[in-house]
Amino acid sequence: MAATSRVRGAIHYNLRTCSKGGPRYGWRVSPAEHHRPHLALVLRTAAALLVATMFMLGKLANQRGVALPEVMFWRQAVTLPMLIGWLAWHRGLHRLATTRLQSHAMRAFSGTTGMALNFGAAMLLHLSEATTLNFTAPLFAVLITALVVREHVGPWRWTAVAFGFLGVLLIARPGSTPLPALGAACGLLAALFNAVISFQIRDLSRTEEPIRVVFWFAAFGTAIAGVMLPFVFHAHDGATWAILLAIGVIGTLAQLLMTAALRFGAVASVIVMDYTQLLWATLYGRLIWGDLPAATIWLGAPLIVVAGLVIAWREHVLSRQPLHAAMAEAE
Repeated sequence: MAATSRVRGAIHYNLRTCSKGGPRYGWRVSPAEHHRPHLALVLRTAAALLVATMFMLGKLANQRGVALPEVMFWRQAVTLPMLIGWLAWHRGLHRLATTRLQSHAMRAFSGTTGMALNFGAAMLLHLSEATTLNFTAPLFAVLITALVVREHVGPWRWTAVAFGFLGVLLIARPGSTPLPALGAACGLLAALFNAVISFQIRDLSRTEEPIRVVFWFAAFGTAIAGVMLPFVFHAHDGATWAILLAIGVIGTLAQLLMTAALRFGAVASVIVMDYTQLLWATLYGRLIWGDLPAATIWLGAPLIVVAGLVIAWREHVLSRQPLHAAMAEAE
């Protein structure tokens, strides 16, 4: 009960802070007062469980005849009344006003495409395989940093990228029974879009609060998926409607928990728990579909996970260098 209360409190704070115009990014508060690394790890672990659950439900919905565009629509559409209701209750609807609609629209296009690819990979592959391929997003982020942003990338990150993609090759099993090509392509493209989205959110976070970013992502995403809805929608039974509603609610809560975790812990620490998503995906696959991952996934997944952790560590180290330089200059 105590843990449940802390999780509920973290979500409440995150929404309340954003709706009342608290810290600039919604999670940056007094480090001395709110640094609670253990709670941050719990929140991020809970978020990983919710993300795995959302994709499991998407796979179930597809097997019950729900097309991907409709899954996407309800994932986004359910978010809107949840956020609007909360903001209205706290008289914070004015916090949704923005002067960066075009940036939000571009982020929503990338995010909706990435989410569709993620759901597509979950529908076409075993959940454990789709989840592991999604862990390659940091590898693509390094490639974007070097080839598009034109920032220097040192040997640590290049080595991590090489080992990470070696893990992908092991999972893809060339020469043996390979992954379905379309599913593998969806998984890797989803990771690429996730990397692109990380740069877009970093840019939006300079001026926009998290709840505003989530709202406009849901608003534009609902509109994008809604264009295709009339072509794929058909009647559903009560169980299917419950699954679609749960996808929207769980997806929204996962976003809030991810952000709330950053209130209590550093990014480099909490993102380690994202990799627990593989455990939940494997468990769901076993219990619901009787899937057992191929032996190669236990060889490839550690390489991808370690590569992601090395990249996160290097990003953390590099982000602290300007601060140390500024402190030394001030002395």
